[in-house]
Amino acid sequence: MITSGATAAFDAAERAMWAGRARAYEASFGRLCAHPVPRLLDAARVAAGTKVLDVGTGTAARAARERDARVRAVDADPDMVARARLHGIAAEVAVLPELPFPDGEFDAVVGNFVLNHVGRPRAALTELRRVLRPGGRIALTLWGTRRGAGQDLLGRACAAGGAVPPAYLPRLDPAEDFPRTPDGLAALLAEAGFDAPRAAELEWDHRAGAEEWWGGAAGGIATIGLVLGAQDAGTVVRIRAEYDRLCAEFARDGEGRLALPHVALLARATARPPLSRRTG
Repeated sequence: MITSGATAAFDAAERAMWAGRARAYEASFGRLCAHPVPRLLDAARVAAGTKVLDVGTGTAARAARERDARVRAVDADPDMVARARLHGIAAEVAVLPELPFPDGEFDAVVGNFVLNHVGRPRAALTELRRVLRPGGRIALTLWGTRRGAGQDLLGRACAAGGAVPPAYLPRLDPAEDFPRTPDGLAALLAEAGFDAPRAAELEWDHRAGAEEWWGGAAGGIATIGLVLGAQDAGTVVRIRAEYDRLCAEFARDGEGRLALPHVALLARATARPPLSRRTG
């Protein structure tokens, strides 16, 4: 496979960003990303006996097992795999777009916010189609172009506090990018060989304490964590002050948690047979 320098750099930065951070992720942004999981599994029609692969493993694998599905899982980060195994999930290290499974192995594939983190999304989807049986279902969530105010809170605080983004942030090769909209994601699935692709936006208010939400970034989680971790101590103090000020814009529930609006994409499709299997 030919991989551009930009793609290799993106993948390397993603691996470094997540290395060893499984516990910190579970304690912060993991709860946010768990919100769409029931709808994700419904979209893939995961039920008792379904042979399902969770790509970029996390809450989805555990939720699928609670439905009595037959669950396998992969993740690029060994720490994430180790955490999945602690929960009794049959998980192993694998990096898209190469999976250690035969053609047509699964009835369903789910990927909860994983497509954001691969340098070759089209090749990744083609590989996911390969491991699905013909007619098998795929369901994906993805952070899209339209964002909720809660998604921008930490970024706004960094900008107001004078943060300078580091040069090593993951940057996808423009040639690999696609419109992060319902139509754009559906078109990407069609391009990768899936039938009847559909995508829509999900909107919800994530409930989190101010310290919990700050803790994800302070723990180095995701791109915002890389930005915060690259600042000097004085800038971090200013960012935290701006964060505390901006938190006042958000409603709080009876337990004092912030109501943080979020928007994501949920897509579903079915796998058509690979070209090599077609006749006539």
